[in-house]
Amino acid sequence: MYVKKFEDLSKDDLGIAGGKGANLGELTQAGIPVPPGFVVTSKTYDKFMRDTGIFSKVMDILDQVDINNTKELQEAAEKIKAIIIETPIPDGISTYITEAYNQLSERVGEEDGADVAIRSSATAEDLPEASFAGQQDTFLHVQGLDNVIEYVRKCWASLFEARAIFYREENNFEHSQVYIAVVVQQMVDSDKAGVMFTVNPSTGENIALIEGSWGLGESVVSGSVTPDNYAVDKETNEVLNVTISDKKTMFTNEEGGTSIQVDVP
Repeated sequence: MYVKKFEDLSKDDLGIAGGKGANLGELTQAGIPVPPGFVVTSKTYDKFMRDTGIFSKVMDILDQVDINNTKELQEAAEKIKAIIIETPIPDGISTYITEAYNQLSERVGEEDGADVAIRSSATAEDLPEASFAGQQDTFLHVQGLDNVIEYVRKCWASLFEARAIFYREENNFEHSQVYIAVVVQQMVDSDKAGVMFTVNPSTGENIALIEGSWGLGESVVSGSVTPDNYAVDKETNEVLNVTISDKKTMFTNEEGGTSIQVDVP
């Protein structure tokens, strides 16, 4: 299956939906209010790379690069990304993306096309022995079918960012065995947003940590502000600790479908 809705995915679909996609499916099936969307699966990426003939070109470039030569590595990464971004998606693949996006647009009542986030979801994103999270790209406020297809390609291309190539080489992951899915999800124009860790990422303590700030969640995940922090006991829901930070900036929507950093009103 080349495209799957969140409600058709679960944690068992890590191999085709990646970490983000599988978890969004799990949350949706659990009845948690998740903005709707779909996943362009890793099978779609694989078919695109092989049907267009660029898989072998990319592997040839990677076979020749010296990852310890920063300039050479960066040039190889840019060359690979350009190949992927400039290669049209065959009709046999783009049709599935078109149908899924049109259905999502109808579902959320957007005649001009749903305003979506397009997020990479690598199939090796969060493994016990390694973490690929944060190495690939996310694009916010993408609207219109042509733009969606363009940014899906850009997500695929981000699998070959220089930092991602270096990390895989250093950790003995075969480039040919790491695939990428792409999450396409309705954007939420949030007043405040954040991230929750279900275990303390620093200590491993079994408490929930919530970090939040004004505007879009980009402020938190990019590290552009020091967010508010809440520690919560997962069994009793007791708030154990609260730290409120001075958050001077925030990300918000700009007309035309991009996000910008502004001063907090």
